[in-house]
Amino acid sequence: MLKRTLFLALFFVAGLLTVNAQKYTIVIHGGAGVMSKDKMDEEARANYKAKLNEALELGEQMLMDGAAATDVVVKVINVMENSPLFNAGKGAVFTHDGINELDASIMEGKTLNAGAIAGVQDIKNPINAAREVMDNSEHVMLSGKGASEFAKKQGLEIVPNKYFYTEHRYQSLQSLLKRERERTQKDNTGTVGCVVLDTHGNLCAGTSTGGMTNKKYGRIGDAPIIGAGTYANNKTCAVSCTGHGEYYIRLGFARDISAMMEYQNLSVTEACKKEIDKLSELEGTGGVIAVDAEGNIAMEFNTSGMFRGYIKSSGEKEIAIFKNE
Repeated sequence: MLKRTLFLALFFVAGLLTVNAQKYTIVIHGGAGVMSKDKMDEEARANYKAKLNEALELGEQMLMDGAAATDVVVKVINVMENSPLFNAGKGAVFTHDGINELDASIMEGKTLNAGAIAGVQDIKNPINAAREVMDNSEHVMLSGKGASEFAKKQGLEIVPNKYFYTEHRYQSLQSLLKRERERTQKDNTGTVGCVVLDTHGNLCAGTSTGGMTNKKYGRIGDAPIIGAGTYANNKTCAVSCTGHGEYYIRLGFARDISAMMEYQNLSVTEACKKEIDKLSELEGTGGVIAVDAEGNIAMEFNTSGMFRGYIKSSGEKEIAIFKNE
């Protein structure tokens, strides 16, 4: 009788572990900013939602197959980097000098290992380079020509800068130059990010961007900076940000969310809302996505819209663009 009771107890515990091991969550964003239902036609909305859905479904299938969070983050971001719809990879915005410079970062919650690249002009998929920095170097961030040289040695695909050209982004730059404005919130939307809780209980976050239209002097925003635009810690959450990077850097935005969860016992939603409030107080704009160690999510922003979506192992799914959607 004792053996039978012990067997049943072990069977029950094993069942709980199996159920827990199958839990997963994936959240993505494609940038936050000034968006209007009146100015975005149905076709454009459908195209954005279709690409977000493609990225989410790829990530979900990988998670269902037992893939690690890091692999999922990279592959999901690749989908968005390869699309001209977003300000990352193929659709990156132009600098003041009429070229494309890209940034990306990635961080693992289990090990706190991280990698980032900044100011590169010829790496097709910047998030892949960020991962190579994390996995195959002693550094956290590489920039410019050095980052490209490192990427070549790792066997990543190198492309001419003209690969990143899209007419929409080019005309945005020309419009700004004509008006002699150095900064704008218009057309800076499109930074992409992904946060994942995998079936092994590990978190990972990644972010990729072309930065700010008309940027000068080698400007680098928050996306490649660990703790500002990207952060992950299995004790708390995984975070990816999008918005006016200078404010996110000053706030240590992503790490601050984790710290509030760890030291103030806030939920992931409470922490993200509180950090967005801080951003608003500084008159900064943008958004954030996050997932905690239990699979709870947050998708917060103070702009009129943020391309966003998530899928959970429970079957919950959402893809949205505007507020109150």
